[in-house]
Amino acid sequence: MESREIEHVVAREPGGTPFGEAVRDLILRETDLHIAPEPELLLILASRAAFVSEVVKPALAAGKVVLADRFALSTLAYQGYGRGLPLDDVRDGLRIATGGLEPDLYIILDIPIEESSARQAASGVELDRIEREGDGFLQSVRQGYLALGDSESGVRVLNGSGPPEAVQNRVRELLIEIFPETFGGSAL
Repeated sequence: MESREIEHVVAREPGGTPFGEAVRDLILRETDLHIAPEPELLLILASRAAFVSEVVKPALAAGKVVLADRFALSTLAYQGYGRGLPLDDVRDGLRIATGGLEPDLYIILDIPIEESSARQAASGVELDRIEREGDGFLQSVRQGYLALGDSESGVRVLNGSGPPEAVQNRVRELLIEIFPETFGGSAL
């Protein structure tokens, strides 16, 4: 984006706003806290509503591109497929939280659970509350992402394995393919 001089905002979810960061701390860092699936979903949706109203809508109104490391698809994968909440209920909540706003593109970087765990262990980053759910939960989430990649429009699944440079090249190639008017021409 910077090399193309494309104005953009980079954000994370949950998070991206003071309220969202407080929700993130509660959901991810409170490792001894039990949060049932329904309250967890509602916290995520509240964070998303704040993110959309305080970050996404103003950025889009200013003509900026918004890059978020998670959005509605993650809620379907984690709270729907992972936690077992009915997908229709999750979708209803998402429509309220986002006001119907949908990204132009979702990119799912897919890697096996074992590789993800090895990367995290090598990084020395401590597991958060959700990551501590274990491989069974994470496998359900991964399968949810892959199912959503097959069933939802505007979703592309890319191989996330290999060195960061290789993954970054796959993302670049996809952006050129999907948005040739923005990223076509010379290599990114």
